[in-house]
Parts: sequence; C-alpha cells; structure tokens
Amino acid sequence: MTRPTATRPTTSAPARAAVIVLLAASFSVLPATTAPAHADTIRARQWGLEAMHTTEAWRTTKGKGIKVAVLDTGVDADHPDLSGSVLPGRDLIGFGASEGDRAWARHGTAMAGIIAGHGHGPGDESGVLGIAPDVEILPVRVILESSDKARDKARKTRGTALAEGIRWAADHGADVINLSLGDDSKSAHPDAGEDAAVQYALAKGVSVVASAGNGGEKGDHISYPAAYPGVIAVDRYGTRASFSTSRWYATVSAPGVDIVIADPDRRYYEGWGTSAAAAFVSGAVALVRSAHPDLTPAQIKQLLVDTARNRPKGGRSDAKGYGTVDPAAAIEAGAARKGADPKNATTGYRGQYFGPGPTAPVEESRPLGLLAPVAGGLGALLLLTAFALGRTKRTH
Repeated sequence: MTRPTATRPTTSAPARAAVIVLLAASFSVLPATTAPAHADTIRARQWGLEAMHTTEAWRTTKGKGIKVAVLDTGVDADHPDLSGSVLPGRDLIGFGASEGDRAWARHGTAMAGIIAGHGHGPGDESGVLGIAPDVEILPVRVILESSDKARDKARKTRGTALAEGIRWAADHGADVINLSLGDDSKSAHPDAGEDAAVQYALAKGVSVVASAGNGGEKGDHISYPAAYPGVIAVDRYGTRASFSTSRWYATVSAPGVDIVIADPDRRYYEGWGTSAAAAFVSGAVALVRSAHPDLTPAQIKQLLVDTARNRPKGGRSDAKGYGTVDPAAAIEAGAARKGADPKNATTGYRGQYFGPGPTAPVEESRPLGLLAPVAGGLGALLLLTAFALGRTKRTH
C-alpha cells in the first residue's frame, strides 16, 4: 500500500499555559527472558483481531481514507510497524522526554499499533498488525509517560491540553479521536472545557472513543473523559480483567488483556488495560467510517450497540456495556442507515450533570474549567504485565 511520508509532531512553546496534568500509567517492564520471537509467534498472540472478526470486516475495508487522532504520549513515526502511516501532529506539552529517551511515546506508539499497525518486512509479515491497518494516525501529545522525569512538574500544573488536543484534532481532519487515557481518581471531576471540546468534535462529525477506566479494584470511580456525553466509553473483556471500571457510561467492550503491543525500543510486549480496549474500538469505528462515511458519530455509536456480540444478561451491564464490538456486523448493518447532520445529535451539560444515570446517581460535580490533578492514580491507561516478546532489527 502507498503510505504518506511520516513526520513528527510539532512542539508548542514550553511556556504555554495549557499543560495536561494526566500522566501515562507505569510500564512495569521486566527484563526480556524469552528468546526473540518469530513473526508468526507475535501474530499468533494477537487474539484480539480474531475475537473482533476483523478478517470479515477487511473483506469490505481496512480503513483506507480515515484518520484516527491518537491523543497520548506521542507516536514513534519511525517504528517499522507504523512507518508511512503517521501524519504530522502536534505536541501540546512542550517539555519532558524527547525522541530517543526511554520515557518517550511508549504508550502512544502502543495504541497506534493496535489501531493501525501494518507490520513490516517482506509482505509485511513481521510485527504487529492493527485492526485498521490502512488508516492514518494523527498524533497529538497531551500526556507524559509516568516514567518521565518531568511528571512532578506536570502534576503541579493545571491546564487544558486535553481539550485543546480534541479541538485541534477535529480541526485537522480527524475522523476518529482515540482517548486511551483518563482520570478515575477520587478527585476526578467533569471539566466544562473538555466537555465542550468533545461536543465540538462530535458536531463536526468526529467520533470520540475513550477508556472506561481501570479503577474497578480501587473504588470504581467515574472516569473522565469516558463519562462525557456522546463518547463511546470502552470496557475490556478477557480473563483476569477485574480491574475494569463498571459504570453507567460503559458503551461496549473489546479485548483488553494479554494484548501484544509495539514499543519504540523495537521490542513487543504484552499488556492489559481499558486503554488497549479503547484503541481496538477506535480501529473498529474507523472501519465503519471507511465503509459508511456519511454516518454521524451518534449513528456509528448506535451501530456498535445494536450489533454487539456476547450481550450481558438483560441486554446491558455496567461492566461490559452492550457487549463486544463486532465491526463486520456493524459495517453490514450500516448499509441500511441513512446519514444525518451530526449537529443534531450532540448533547452536553443539561442541568444536573448527566442526570442520575440508570444504576446510580452521578457524583456532585466540582468547580469546572480546570483539569483534575493526577493524585490518586490513572485508571484508564494501559498497564503492562510486560515481558518482551521479541526484537526486530532497526530500519533507521
């Protein structure tokens, strides 16, 4: 396939006032103890692709013509599994680790690989294959890795980088925005600027996907931005996934345990978290958008709900939403839907924030306008149980 020339995100001035206060979760990397993995070993471990019926979806499209904005820690545009698929992006942090540092772009590269990895080598047979390998990635750096030495500075800083990043992506051609990030600490609260940015993106026809949260064993607090109206909030499925947040806003579920991910160090790791699940769903949305470009974000969200597999008893649960995303089924069902004006489907603040919800009242909102401090931890990001699966030879 023909791919665009990759360039790295442009950097904002370090002194800019809007600085994100969320940090990427720790990687907890263990020394590599396994022999270098063969290509087929890595592909064989990518159970999520089979679970989401991607082969069936690829009979229609692999996402060509769609741009997915990855708002994260940055993306390694030179990674062999992503080379040529990463567009010029934006750095809204302006400080912290840079390319070549161990604490640079690990989480973002992992998410981009889940979404758009195309492999490498003869026939692209080596490396990670994403759920939508023909999409383009638009990287927007809005958070720092937890191992970044500048994280203490970020923790003490309030800002609006996430809201700015959402608007920037919507204004620069994104069709889907992936938010594999969030704050589900005790101090987490809705932010008017973030909510407005989400509504802005939705009104422009951009689907917004976010991690439901990893705080299931730590108080199960509401996670933002997953809880904002109109967002496709993704929980995980798979064994050993009790960490996943269970809340009224969960829309669908996707693979989130034992997920093979690419890393800037050219190794492959296994990790878990609702951030990985969100990336899978962003890729699925990209496939649906590619097949049915006239459908609105609300229509696509409803398609995912209507065609979800493995529905919980009663049709929905706070732990799994309406079931597991099936992009092939959504693409097929989408043929019967007629496009609409996305501006007619946006929501936002209406009196009490979000209303009571179907299972429990929403916590009282706090003063708005600033991002919540990191404080109690970050529930929605990918956490690695991580061991190295193998190393590929650098191509640059």
